[in-house]
Amino acid sequence: MDFSSIFVSEALGTGILILLGAGVVANVLLAKSKGFEGGWLLITFGWGLGVFAGVYVAYKTGGALNPAVTIGTLFSGADEYAPGIEVNFTNTVAYILGQLVGAFLGACAAYLAYKRHFDAETDEEKKLGVFATVPAIRSYRWNFLTEVIATFVLVFVIIAFGRTPSGLGPLAAALLVVAIGASLGGPTGYAINPARDLGPRIAYALLPTHHSAAVAAKNVSTNLTVGVGGHRELPDKPAETHRKNPDWAYAWVPVLGPLLGGALAGLAAQAFL
Repeated sequence: MDFSSIFVSEALGTGILILLGAGVVANVLLAKSKGFEGGWLLITFGWGLGVFAGVYVAYKTGGALNPAVTIGTLFSGADEYAPGIEVNFTNTVAYILGQLVGAFLGACAAYLAYKRHFDAETDEEKKLGVFATVPAIRSYRWNFLTEVIATFVLVFVIIAFGRTPSGLGPLAAALLVVAIGASLGGPTGYAINPARDLGPRIAYALLPTHHSAAVAAKNVSTNLTVGVGGHRELPDKPAETHRKNPDWAYAWVPVLGPLLGGALAGLAAQAFL
């Protein structure tokens, strides 16, 4: 396959992954959604099934969908990323660029699907949480270590799947992502994929997620009513709890942590599998 074919395949697969993954987070977090407060397990299963769908869409390139998986394959000593696709610099760039662009576009599509709910939601941190990961307890070194460990598990087991085929195909990867989310996802929200976090974080920074809620809150605050005794009262209104902030200070953690975890998994697979 040539550069453009690899790029398109990975972009389409990663786009589907992020559309479904960001979509399930939006369903659980955003105001007035039918899945509001559906819980962590709904999110983990949504992401797992997003992987399931995305891998099938990107079948031509093996459905990596993740720069950490691509880097892990590179460090594992493999000759091919997928049948007929040699491991070399040009193909590596095609994989990673496709994954980043696909993640960005998938996040934009999720925003459009939930546009009215983004308008209704005044908590900007929840909106960011639809697009990018946010740590439960901010500690950069420990958050980084969590991402390294979780991504190591992801990539090491995926390489093992390839060397010990079970017939489950993409379902095996999907169940693995569910397992990681349920067990190791608590501290950081388990990015385990630089494209999954960086592409949507850029989308969040560029999309008008903040404006509508801000205007709505302002309109409510200026809508005075006359209360008992003739004095003017402010009606109850939702307060904006955060200003729009892509949290670039944290953004390096879900990029570099998974890349290191993937590289270590590839080296470990070369040594032990």
